[in-house]
Amino acid sequence: MGKRKVCVVTGTRAEYGLLYWTIYGLQNDPEIELQLLVTGMHLSPEFGLTYRQIEADGFHITKKIEILLSSDSPAGISKSMGLGMIGFAEAYQELTPDLVLLLGDRFEIFAAATAAMVARIPIAHCHGGETTQGAFDEPIRHSITKMSHLHFTSTEEYRQRIIQLGEQPGTVYNVGALGIENINKLKLLSREAFEESIGFKLNKQNILVTFHPVTLENATAEKQFTALLGAIDELKDTAIIFTKANADTDGRIINQLIDKYVAGHSDKSIAFTSLGQLRYLSALQFMDVVVGNSSSGLIEVPSFKTPTINIGDRQRGRIRAASVIDCGPELAEIKNAIDKALSSSFRESLKQVENPYGSKNASEDIIGVIKSTPLDNLLKKEFYDISF
Repeated sequence: MGKRKVCVVTGTRAEYGLLYWTIYGLQNDPEIELQLLVTGMHLSPEFGLTYRQIEADGFHITKKIEILLSSDSPAGISKSMGLGMIGFAEAYQELTPDLVLLLGDRFEIFAAATAAMVARIPIAHCHGGETTQGAFDEPIRHSITKMSHLHFTSTEEYRQRIIQLGEQPGTVYNVGALGIENINKLKLLSREAFEESIGFKLNKQNILVTFHPVTLENATAEKQFTALLGAIDELKDTAIIFTKANADTDGRIINQLIDKYVAGHSDKSIAFTSLGQLRYLSALQFMDVVVGNSSSGLIEVPSFKTPTINIGDRQRGRIRAASVIDCGPELAEIKNAIDKALSSSFRESLKQVENPYGSKNASEDIIGVIKSTPLDNLLKKEFYDISF
């Protein structure tokens, strides 16, 4: 019997960072033939051509699948999904993988899942069962769950939700959040090495900002991000590190506002299209607060006992640690949240914070299940009814 061909798809810097140890483990397993399909923002000059990082990490990219158009309008995103389905269909036909491994809930991953379903290739899906009521990631994520055959969740509650969606309990594994493994395994940079790596000096206080569009709201990106900028601009002796928005609808509006702000405040702020996993996690050691609406603020940041200010509805419904402060996307609310996060009483309470996403090394569990599960009977799924 030949090696089991496992095809991993990645479209963004963030998801690649989460999948790193799983890809590494698959590449170095003698029983596995790794196929790596790279798409989306990785191939875009605007988002930093991050496929180069994948190659620098020692991974061979099997195929690059171009899908991103220069438009981030709803029509542009839908057309990108169409291009993705065409590209993935051709790649699967040529590579004939035994299993496709996907993470998350982005539109390019939806295209990869749909093409695999039609090609009758079993799908393993990471980070299903989560809820984010402010983004169209929510219906995409649950749709991918229904197209998938093996499920790897980040908490037991999310495992139960996938079972509630009709998936057989024996196919749903709670392995913990993949991002936690990077914190456990990477040797993070010292303050001096981090400052040198970004060419920027930290200050007495330091803030990391990552804000993505709320895709189920119409044209709110500019107003919400302007309020965020107003709130952090008043802070004294504070360095601000921005990581830019992703290729969602209206992402460019946020990135233009970041560029304009940094151009006018280069003494205290700096922006990155992509910090990469090592620099990003290293940064979290030195931040007094992380501000924005990214999932990382809820999943990885609490492991550093650093406060997160989670703005607006993008992550509504996700499980969160006590270190996360939720606030509305208005100037006064953001300012109040920052004051609370920086208060000595709140900082004292962080010493006891537990990360609800666990502290496991998820990749070992994922690879173990992928290797040991017979694939021949996976495709025909029986709906699992919870007794009412």
